[in-house]
Amino acid sequence: MTTDSPFPELKKSHSMARTGRPWRDRKPPPSAPVWALIQGFGSYWTLVAAVELGVFDSAERLGPSTAVELAGELAVSAPHLRHVLDALVSFGLFDQVDDCYELTETAERYLCADGAATMASLVRIAPGPLGNWEQLAQTVRTGKVQTPIEHDPAPFYGPLVTATFPTQHRAATRLGISVGWPRRPGLRVLDLGAGRAPWAIAVLEQSAGSTAVINDLDGVIGFAAETLMSQGLRDRAELRPGDFHNIRLESEHYDIVVLGHICRTEGDERAAGLVRRAAEALVPGGQIVLADYFADNDRKHNAFGVHMGLTMLANTERGGVLTHRQVYGWLAGAGLEAIRLVEPIGFNQVYLATKPLGGQLT
Repeated sequence: MTTDSPFPELKKSHSMARTGRPWRDRKPPPSAPVWALIQGFGSYWTLVAAVELGVFDSAERLGPSTAVELAGELAVSAPHLRHVLDALVSFGLFDQVDDCYELTETAERYLCADGAATMASLVRIAPGPLGNWEQLAQTVRTGKVQTPIEHDPAPFYGPLVTATFPTQHRAATRLGISVGWPRRPGLRVLDLGAGRAPWAIAVLEQSAGSTAVINDLDGVIGFAAETLMSQGLRDRAELRPGDFHNIRLESEHYDIVVLGHICRTEGDERAAGLVRRAAEALVPGGQIVLADYFADNDRKHNAFGVHMGLTMLANTERGGVLTHRQVYGWLAGAGLEAIRLVEPIGFNQVYLATKPLGGQLT
C-alpha cells in the first residue's frame, strides 16, 4: 500500500524520495549566493577600473552617450568599454536605453570626483593591502597578518585619510549642528588619531574661539596640517604627533575628545584603555565622540559592520569587529554617563558619552 508524505504541504518543493528530515528533504538550494560571492571579486575590480579610467567623470561631462562616444572621450577600446558599462548598469550605477548610457544619481553623488559625497578615491584604498586578502586563510591559521598596516602606516593612512575626509567632515558637521557646537564658543577639542582632522575642523568651524589639539602618527599628521592651513584654521590648532596610547594628555582639560574611526584597529583591551585615557582628559561635563562602523551584538544583522570588522582582521595586528555591547561597555566602564548613539549621516554612527559633573570616574 502506498502512503502519502506525512507532510503533504511540502510535496511541491520536496523530492519524491521523501527521506530524511522534512526540512532537508527537498530540492537543492540555488547556487546563486555562492556565485554572487565569486562574482563579487570581478564586480569590485570593474568598479576600480571604471574609476581609474575616468568613466564616471567622462559620463558626467558628456551626458547621455553611447559606448563609442564615451570610448572616444576616454581613448579606450569601445567593445571592451561596452562590457564595463553593461556591468555598471547591472550594479545600478548607469542607466541604459538602447545604446545610450547615463549616470544614475548614486554614481553622480558618490563616484564622480566632484560628487557631493564623493567616494571615488576611497574605492581602491578601502579594502587595505590586497595581498592580505589573498593570505586570509593563512592569517586565520596562524592568527598573524602577513603585512599589517601598523608596520608601515604612512603609505596606507595618507591616501585613506584623504579619501575619507569628505564623508567624515560631513558626518562631523551634521553632528555638531545637532548637538549645538555653534551655540558653545571657546570649546577645547582633542582629536586622537585624527588623520586630516575632519572632526576637529568641524568643531573649529562651528564654535567661535574654539581650539584643538590634533594627534596622529609621524608621517600622517602632516596631512592634518595641510587641511588646517587650507581652511585657514592652522593658528587655532596644536599638532601633537605620536602614538595616542603614549602621548602626553592633560587631565580634565578638554570639552570634547574625538575617537574617530580608530578603535576598530586596537582590539578590545587597548580600545578600552584608550577610552579611559580620553575620559580622564575631559573636563567634568565634557563629552567623548566615538565614531566608527559598528556591528549588532549578534554580529549577523548588520552586514556592513561585520564586513568592516573582517577588513580589520585581514589587515591589522589587533583589529576586528566592534559590537554595540563592546563600545557601550568601554564607555560605561570608564565612568561616563548619558551614553547615546546617533547617526548623523547614513552608515556613520557616533557614540556620545559625558563625564559626570562631579568629575569622578569609576
